[in-house]
Amino acid sequence: MQPILDIGLFTFFNSERETVLFAVFSVTIILFLVLDLGLFNRAAHKISTRSALYQSIFWVVISTLFGVLVHIYDEGGATAAVEYFSAYLTEKALSIDNIFVILLILKYFQVGEEYYHKVLFWGIIGAIVFRGVFIFVSAYLIHRLEWILYVFGVFLIYSGIRIYFEDGDEKIEPEKNPIMRFCRKYLPLSTGDHGGKFIVRKHNRLMFTPLFLVIVLIETTDIIFAVDSIPAAFAITQNEFLIYTSNIFAVMGLRAMFFLLAGIIDRFYLLQKGLSIILFFIGAKMMLEIVNIHVNVYVSFAVIIATLTLAIVFSVLVPRKSNAADEP
Repeated sequence: MQPILDIGLFTFFNSERETVLFAVFSVTIILFLVLDLGLFNRAAHKISTRSALYQSIFWVVISTLFGVLVHIYDEGGATAAVEYFSAYLTEKALSIDNIFVILLILKYFQVGEEYYHKVLFWGIIGAIVFRGVFIFVSAYLIHRLEWILYVFGVFLIYSGIRIYFEDGDEKIEPEKNPIMRFCRKYLPLSTGDHGGKFIVRKHNRLMFTPLFLVIVLIETTDIIFAVDSIPAAFAITQNEFLIYTSNIFAVMGLRAMFFLLAGIIDRFYLLQKGLSIILFFIGAKMMLEIVNIHVNVYVSFAVIIATLTLAIVFSVLVPRKSNAADEP
């Protein structure tokens, strides 16, 4: 079948069914964003754990239902669905690290908890846009220079090894962020939270608030995380439709997961090790294709599920050893 949308760079939709599925996806995302900001969360308030739990369940269910639709209606059938869920789970795992860094940023800038929702909402809007651009550019390069896939593979293997041997003690140093330095040097900045506003008028001039700097830092941090997640998704499938939808559904559930896990995220200390194993496996899987060894998509899915499950189970069953230097 001829592609539905081909602009000479690469194919966006491989069939009319994918076009319809993307329309369903777009309506779902836009509808939720409009209802979220315009109806449910118009006023700044702290998100309760119960609300976060319900929202997390909601996004997992919606994401799963979309995967079922992919299985039923996409011409790729079960294989396409497994690729979608593999990319979705990988992005979810990477989001755990992202949550921890976002929490550190919010604490560093002493952002009030009642503004967490607003900051994360606009952070997700930015992620939807930037992930789309990142995927578009990556797909363009891959379709023009197919060997870049193997560069992705080498990078994922390197990332897996690097993450495995990291101590997990993240440090936030905004003063070293070049975009942050640019903002502080060239933008008129005010002090105070100003009721959660990003821009205020002060002394007859527009000024940016510290909350705006928080958004900037979170967006740049998400771009850095996308450097791992997007190549990992392309290592799983080269279908841009599946990559973008799985990626955005995972990102949409990030905010609820943040409120749910913020207080207990350090208990799942082995997730970082599990994530490193997944990245190493996906990178190695891609490199094996050079010598004509193809790892079945179902095997890949099983490895991802098993690794995440074991990392969570062992994190709970085997308490983290205290660092002697931290003990009184």
